[in-house]
Amino acid sequence: MTRSAAGSARTAYRSATDSARTAWWSASRQQRQTVRLTASSTVLGLLVAAGAVVAAGPWDSGQRTAERARAAAPGGTRGEHHVPGGGARKPSAPPVLAALGSPAHGAAPAPSAEGIRNALAPLMKDPALGSLRTASVVDAVTGRELFGAEPARNATPASTVKLAVATAALSALGPEHRIDTTVAENAGGIVLVGGGDPTLTARAPEQDAQDQPASLRALADDTARALKKRGADKVRLGYDTSAYTGPLLHPISPNENIAPVSPLMADEGRLDDTRSGPAPRDGDPAASAARTFATLLTERGITVEGTPAKATAPAQARRLATTRSLPLSGLVERMLTHSDNDIAEALARQTALATGEPASFDGAGRAVRKTLAKLKLPLTDTVFEDGSGLDRDDKVSAALLTRLLVLATSADHPELRPIATGLPVAGFTGTLSGRYADERAGAGTVRAKTGTLTGVNTLAGTVVDADGRLLAFAFMTNDTTDPQAAQQALDHMATAVANCGCR
Repeated sequence: MTRSAAGSARTAYRSATDSARTAWWSASRQQRQTVRLTASSTVLGLLVAAGAVVAAGPWDSGQRTAERARAAAPGGTRGEHHVPGGGARKPSAPPVLAALGSPAHGAAPAPSAEGIRNALAPLMKDPALGSLRTASVVDAVTGRELFGAEPARNATPASTVKLAVATAALSALGPEHRIDTTVAENAGGIVLVGGGDPTLTARAPEQDAQDQPASLRALADDTARALKKRGADKVRLGYDTSAYTGPLLHPISPNENIAPVSPLMADEGRLDDTRSGPAPRDGDPAASAARTFATLLTERGITVEGTPAKATAPAQARRLATTRSLPLSGLVERMLTHSDNDIAEALARQTALATGEPASFDGAGRAVRKTLAKLKLPLTDTVFEDGSGLDRDDKVSAALLTRLLVLATSADHPELRPIATGLPVAGFTGTLSGRYADERAGAGTVRAKTGTLTGVNTLAGTVVDADGRLLAFAFMTNDTTDPQAAQQALDHMATAVANCGCR
């Protein structure tokens, strides 16, 4: 998609909103709130229809379609300590959100700092929150902080650190970047070369999926075809994991929330048929992927001699076949929606490779930090020990998280839009599908990344308030003792912002 296309969409959008604004602001505040929650307004329908053109732009990697499907039939499990939402019936979606960063949000009045403070200050005293509790609420249109409770104080972020990793990866590589898994020639054989795509799958294509991940089966098809074209029906197979350096195991490993961090794996090293969330993991996913690839080649008429062995492909080796990941935009969306730790670690290492750092835990942390520094973000005393947020030594501030979200919703940074579109939707998708059942104003309107470790609860995202203003928020608490109560306290705070005109 081109900038000119986006410009045409904005022109159409402005035309549609001229008459809409008159009707919107002539209505009472109560009428506007009713419209916002029920989607019965034709005026707002026009806003959404026009704004969707801008929002879709070059950033739609199937996430919006996937959200609709998951809202209709949610299921599965999610990462970290998040658990499914049980059998509670999902509420009807209160849908009228104009495109993030669109003119409609700028036209709505901003809440006052005093109003936001009056809404949130009592909730910050909830005893369910831990001894460390920080918060930041920012007007996404102007970047002005409306509420802060020690916003510059660093805390353990858990999975909300994925917002920083996503920002760094998209900034360093661009939303269209893809990760290659290749088969290269080697002396007397071939080498399966891992490029760092944890979503590479050995499974049959998922029916009705809009976006298919890179396929080990398709790679075997192409490899077998290339070998047969040369008259070869017998090969030795090696596998190359040299793209990454340093330890394979995360400090918390072995753990069902993350596989050994290898540049070569199939289906995230899962030993069951799940696609997200905790699962038993293979201790050597690269070797297993190579053995699976050997089996696939055999099924296609190529005999693989012996057991696949670790090897390094020559630097200028000729490629026989390649399979490519989804665009980085799609990987970011999947990572954020499902809090996918394997993708997070992979994207941190892709950032390291793009910035000349070693693709290790240490190198990835340096790469993320120096990439964010170029965006002039508040990084004082921040610590990035990993990409997933599973490491308790990670430290970021609520102010950093809200600044990241403001950038992601800004028209000045369209490359970061997958962060906004990948955020779970309260009550409907990803790690928020089982939350907000009793939060009428928040369900469907809060979009936020969750963070959960034992004693750590965080929530950071975007919300459109009762007057239609787009706000970014980050709430962080450490040293909690009741995770469910702490989550509910954070959800109440986000709902308070959603329900607030606060002028």
